[in-house]
Amino acid sequence: MRIIAENISYTYNAKSPFKSNALNNVNLIIEDGEFFGIIGQTGSGKSTFIQHLNGLISPMKDCAKKGGVLKVGEYDLLDKKCNFIELRSKVGMVFQYPEYQLFAETVYQDVAFGLKNFNKGLTKDEVDCAVKDALELVGLDYFSIKDKSPFELSGGQKRRVAIAGVIVTKPEVLILDEPAAGLDPVGKKETLALLHSLQKTICKTVVLVSHDMDDIAENCTKVAVFNEGSVVAVSTVKELFKESKKLIDLGLDIPQTAKCVELLNQRGITIDTDYTVKDFTDKVLALYNEKKAN
Repeated sequence: MRIIAENISYTYNAKSPFKSNALNNVNLIIEDGEFFGIIGQTGSGKSTFIQHLNGLISPMKDCAKKGGVLKVGEYDLLDKKCNFIELRSKVGMVFQYPEYQLFAETVYQDVAFGLKNFNKGLTKDEVDCAVKDALELVGLDYFSIKDKSPFELSGGQKRRVAIAGVIVTKPEVLILDEPAAGLDPVGKKETLALLHSLQKTICKTVVLVSHDMDDIAENCTKVAVFNEGSVVAVSTVKELFKESKKLIDLGLDIPQTAKCVELLNQRGITIDTDYTVKDFTDKVLALYNEKKAN
């Protein structure tokens, strides 16, 4: 599902003295099948924007009149007749610390909750099958975990159950706000590997919001940079981190590989890398071996 946003603005508390402009004429296209990153400082508009994409935040009433466009696949979110219930089954949203969203008495009930809301006519067998598929897709054994309380699980298991509750409807787009927040390196690696697995199986498009530039460099195909409610850059990871100074000027960090590239540049050594750890180390070792041979 292709995501198109043109001239999208949003103001919180628009008619009060406390009004705050969260989005200012955002223009962004996310192509179908991308693993897309969104970065920016806290308060830059990232979360407000992604909550527009499945109708958790409704676009402002005058948005269409001002030339705004907001489409996710076939769904026109500025059309009053847009089927938002159907849209939300197609666009899954995983918030930061999703395990805090768990609430039901059993894992089964928690994962099944959204599915039943979106699909009122499903039989019990159909629900059972969908919940089983979702739990197994996130790497959990259905029969050993379905009757447990989600609050008795480990932190990593809770997060996987929460993600299962989102993907149980088999959304075509999966949007995640800091999905690896609070995890140790192993947990982070497993979570990001899970997202790539889900992209290959059910969620064709993944949108990752993150402050961790190493995660962005390692996983994303393209990146949008938000600043003060606007999109100030959209590019491939490689092109984005070539302009490291621009990101630093915006108060953002850069990946460790980009920092190493800068240090090497200061010593007159140029490395052409895509800023993943593997590519960077491969290029450095190749250069070392070349110089050693000469």
